[in-house]
Amino acid sequence: MKLLLTSGGVTNPSIRSALVQLLDKPIDQCRALVIPTAQWGHPMCGPASVRGLLAGGPDSRHLSGLGWASLGVLELTALPTIGAERWVPWVQEADVLLVDGGDATYLSHWMRESGLADFLPSLSDTVWVGVSAGSMVMTPRIGQNFVAWPAAPDDRTLGVVDFSIFPHLDAFPTNTLAQAERWAADIGVPSYAIDEQTAIKVVNGSVEVVSEGQWTKFG
Repeated sequence: MKLLLTSGGVTNPSIRSALVQLLDKPIDQCRALVIPTAQWGHPMCGPASVRGLLAGGPDSRHLSGLGWASLGVLELTALPTIGAERWVPWVQEADVLLVDGGDATYLSHWMRESGLADFLPSLSDTVWVGVSAGSMVMTPRIGQNFVAWPAAPDDRTLGVVDFSIFPHLDAFPTNTLAQAERWAADIGVPSYAIDEQTAIKVVNGSVEVVSEGQWTKFG
């Protein structure tokens, strides 16, 4: 699987160019599935925010509203009840999975419960575009400060990549570089602090930062 791990989505021409390179064809020729699941695990998200994501309107212009050839929904909490014989073909037919933010530990839980986590290694040509928690879920840990799901046993996530991500650098009063430095000192793995104009592209283990904004690597 090819990864484009962002804080705020496809927010500038450099990140969009990186996405098109990963897709290897124009966005308007690609079939996308949106995964909103992480939103249900975060107290600041809910029906209104999920509706905005799925509508593909102005508020979602950096993810679902990019102009895909087709746009569908993959709700991970439903997958265990319908069987892999139904949902696996949906995923195989998609060019890209658009994975929104929320709580990364909740998303990690449902990726495992649904079977999608085990299925990811077979998707060599599929592009994963993560926003916030949708990116952090691919890392080994997110740090306890980013855990909002009360039932989370700890801050561990999938560990698909070997680094962690501190998103929304300077987007919120609590997401300062000083706070990121303290977070990085405790996280125990190499890590990046990235703002809304930055993405991390990962292909076959090769990591490249794509940015028109601010970012810092720790460790």
